[in-house]
Parts: sequence; C-alpha cells; structure tokens
Amino acid sequence: MIKKADKNKARVKRHLRVRKKINGTTSRPRLNIFRSSKHMYAQIIDDTNGVTIVAASTLDKDLKADVDNGGSVEAARKVGALIAERAKAKGINNVVFDRGGYLYHGRVQALADAARESGLEF
Repeated sequence: MIKKADKNKARVKRHLRVRKKINGTTSRPRLNIFRSSKHMYAQIIDDTNGVTIVAASTLDKDLKADVDNGGSVEAARKVGALIAERAKAKGINNVVFDRGGYLYHGRVQALADAARESGLEF
C-alpha cells in the first residue's frame, strides 16, 4: 500500500525535476499551482525578481461564497478563470505553466483550461 507521504515525496521529486527546466521571467512569468485535498491555489510568479505577481485560490473572498467544495473540478475552473482575470488586469498575457508535479488531469487540467479560455496563453 502506498502511503500519502510517499506519494507527496514522489510529487516533490517530479516538481523539482520540472523546475530545473521551467523558469518564469518578467516578460513570461510562471503559473504555479498547488492542489491540496480541500483547496486549489494558483500563483503567477516572476522568478527573476522572486516576486508573486498575482494569486488566487478557493479561499479568496471572491470565490469562497460561490464554491461549496474547494477540492472539486468546478472550484478549480473558477480559480483558473479568476487567476486569468487578475493577470489580464496586471497586463500579463503569456505565462509558463508549472503543474507542480501533478498529473495533467482532473483539477489541474480544469484550472489550466479555464485560464486558457479566459485569455492566458501558455
């Protein structure tokens, strides 16, 4: 039986391996996601300056009333749309997608698709 800690260690290893190749710049920042069992988080990060430009999650005031379960695919879609909307307001159109070592499936895919539909390019 695989324990949750072992699965997370494997995810962190995958994430570090991917992060060696992916880097967010000022012109094309990195869209990073974190998926917990209860919530979904997204950040747009400029790695050259080490600054988070925009952030959104299921815990935001804007989404908390609309989302029943923060760990659902529907909640991930709303977070993706919100992060894209906030990025567009800051003048960010192009990003590099960092899936955080998670499989591109389910909530991760829903967030990415919603961000694309709302105008982010990656």
